[in-house]
Amino acid sequence: MTGIAAHGAYVPITRLPLSLAAGRPAKEGAPERAVADYDEDAVTMAVTAAVDCLTGIARESVDAVYFASTTYPLREKQGAALIAKALDLRRDVLTQDHSGSLRAGTAALESALHAVTAGALRSVLVLASDCRLGAPRGALEAKLGDGAVALLVTADPCARFEASHAVADELQDVWRIEGESFTHTWEDRFAIQEGYTPNAIAAVRGLLEKTGRNAEDFAKIALYTPDERSAGPVLRKLGFKDQQVQSPLFGVLGNTGAAFALMLFAHALESAQPGDQLIVASYGDGAHALAFEVVRPMPRRRGVSWHLARRRAVGSYDTYLRARGLDPKEWASGADLGLSATIRFRERDADIAFLAGRCTSCGQLHFPKPRVCGKCFAKDGWEPHRLSDRHGKLLAYTFDYFFPASEPPTIMVMTEVDGCRVQVQMTNTRPADVALEQPVEYVFRKIHEAGGKPNYFWKASPLVGEV
Repeated sequence: MTGIAAHGAYVPITRLPLSLAAGRPAKEGAPERAVADYDEDAVTMAVTAAVDCLTGIARESVDAVYFASTTYPLREKQGAALIAKALDLRRDVLTQDHSGSLRAGTAALESALHAVTAGALRSVLVLASDCRLGAPRGALEAKLGDGAVALLVTADPCARFEASHAVADELQDVWRIEGESFTHTWEDRFAIQEGYTPNAIAAVRGLLEKTGRNAEDFAKIALYTPDERSAGPVLRKLGFKDQQVQSPLFGVLGNTGAAFALMLFAHALESAQPGDQLIVASYGDGAHALAFEVVRPMPRRRGVSWHLARRRAVGSYDTYLRARGLDPKEWASGADLGLSATIRFRERDADIAFLAGRCTSCGQLHFPKPRVCGKCFAKDGWEPHRLSDRHGKLLAYTFDYFFPASEPPTIMVMTEVDGCRVQVQMTNTRPADVALEQPVEYVFRKIHEAGGKPNYFWKASPLVGEV
């Protein structure tokens, strides 16, 4: 028996009220979408979703990481390997990237399901994350959203995999050319009529035939849809009722690309009960549908719901443009190579995995790890101690108006975690809300970008109510 043992998700706290793009003021409760902040991308969101998914699970048990995204910023460097390091997984973990289509998320999931079923792997962490851009004030801008999802595939699942069905199609309806920032789409009527509708129907109908079930047998269907209206004719044709449809979250989240169908699926898993039959169906160059049966309650996680409730609207449309690098700059980006590859390699345990050193003589933690312990003065006696999944508190802070940020100032803080002092930036908050002794957690973010490459580190984020 193979399926989903745990799930996690991440939605950026930042929201863009759709009225701002039209030049109108924002109103509370009006349509909005989730947008990554200036220090977030597909990688950082995937790491945060993975941390949520792996809560209470030994990270040593993970055999593989499959990462699906159409917006991973590097083309000849694996994102899954970077994520595995950030999560402090085993060195011999198998890593794979899946890309090239909005179906990459479900493709990665089915690959993981088959690998576990075959016995090649015991536990696979499947991550899907996207941070797509529509042209400012263009047709796609209001539809797209940013987010990530994580699913842990094992042979001891809470949601058992039943069957799948896929169809492939060649249709240029949504695309992005190498080197371009913006996603493009052909005329909506053509894309929906010739692409989305027939392919989605074919994939789900084929799945129903394989399982020998009818639409009414399923508690929920998590169906990818390019917009709020296009799923209706598909669902009616297939025989699904409104109460069976997992909300697509337009006006709240937006279409999260390769992560979208799986995020809706994770949202459905949050309230699913044993015996519920579920369908998740994605679209892109064809369509792909998978069926699951919930066999026992899913472990509680923050998930999609927790993140949707935790929101902060951007102050202005210009703030959003600056966060996404879409504002005109006085100085063009430099052509230097950025951070030394030697330094990145030497410091990867501290910078990416956020590992402190624990003195083997006295137990004192130091970050970064020195050669000599500052407490007992023992030399070169250290064992690793992961800080990324620990909680700390804020000891001191200052506001830096020179370090670049979409909404200055950058908040610099000194935190204490497990008796170790760590200086980092703070995110997901505003200066007026910063307070001494404030509890914090740590999140993986972009620290800066140089030489055309993002550089990552950990930041402090206010610790709010847990699930």
